[in-house]
Amino acid sequence: MEPIPVPQLVNPLSDNQEDDVSYTTGIGEGVSSLMSMEIDECIEIPESKARVLRGHESEVFICAWNPSRDLLASCSGDSTARIWDMSDANDNTSQLVLRHCIQKGGAEVPSNKDVTSLDWNCDGSFLATGSCDGYARIWKTDGRLTFTLGQHRGAIFVLKWNKNGNYLLSAGVDKTTIIWDALTGQCLQQFAFHNAPVLGAAWQDNQTFASCGVDKQILVCQLGRNEPIRTFKGHIDEVNAIEWCPQGQLLASCSKEVYTIKWSPTGPGSNNPNTNLILASASFDSTVRLWDVERDTCIHTLTKHTEPVNSVAFSPDGKNLATGGLDKCIYIWNTQTGQLVHSYRATGEIFEVCWNSRGTKVAASASDGSVIVLDL
Repeated sequence: MEPIPVPQLVNPLSDNQEDDVSYTTGIGEGVSSLMSMEIDECIEIPESKARVLRGHESEVFICAWNPSRDLLASCSGDSTARIWDMSDANDNTSQLVLRHCIQKGGAEVPSNKDVTSLDWNCDGSFLATGSCDGYARIWKTDGRLTFTLGQHRGAIFVLKWNKNGNYLLSAGVDKTTIIWDALTGQCLQQFAFHNAPVLGAAWQDNQTFASCGVDKQILVCQLGRNEPIRTFKGHIDEVNAIEWCPQGQLLASCSKEVYTIKWSPTGPGSNNPNTNLILASASFDSTVRLWDVERDTCIHTLTKHTEPVNSVAFSPDGKNLATGGLDKCIYIWNTQTGQLVHSYRATGEIFEVCWNSRGTKVAASASDGSVIVLDL
């Protein structure tokens, strides 16, 4: 029987500071499985509670809610990003189209490249986008372009604002990670320590970040330092994603058939301090698993999806988990019981799911160019 792929945890705050050694712990050998209840009329989200947004002319890779307002951003293979006004007062959903252009022959022309990544800053005043044309861009909420950041040589896969929103991280196919000053658009530092394309990155604090990639390594770097401050090795295949826990003490990573991981907004130091710290992982095997990190066990295996699961997202209070996969289904689960509480079938494969800041709406991006918003 094949072993169950599990995410790995590393503790960058360990007293042992020797570089190039991974401090990894497999989470839970004994896995308990909880079959979800069958879909019935009680949990299917009616069409009256679902809004399907059309406008993109190609698959939609990413969607993300503004942290302050019900503005939803999406990016697509049609070389655009869009900002949708999803406020309850707005009956007719409006969209701002952010066209990604490049200078050619003294004129601006469409780049005709996929827009692969996006991220809002902490207060929702700026949106950053990354494209296969090698440029990162910073936009205002009214759709105005403020900076075009052009030092990468190849597609950008990752964009992350730091916690204060004054620095923007970008990384991609050229194996480098760049930190930009969001106020001036200037490159502060370029880190060229990976040996292959960078697939993921995450800020630990306002100066320190981790990155991972095809070279199977995880590097922890800091602004002003000319070498990584930590290097973790242990994965035998490319590292797909990394995430710091809310307290910034544990770093989770996933590889091979595990597509993505997300920490719950719970545990010590959070708004829900009396609950354990939970990690969700989504896999090629069509399952989603919830791990109790403190007890080193898998507490729930969510098995309703019939195709690989691309995305998971915790609600702001941590009580629910949204999942989306290639089976075109969006599911909402109770994280305490593992039971399925809502379901919706879209018309395209689901690439990303996300919650708004109030926990009342879930958005999803799909392969058929649609963006779905579910009112919960």
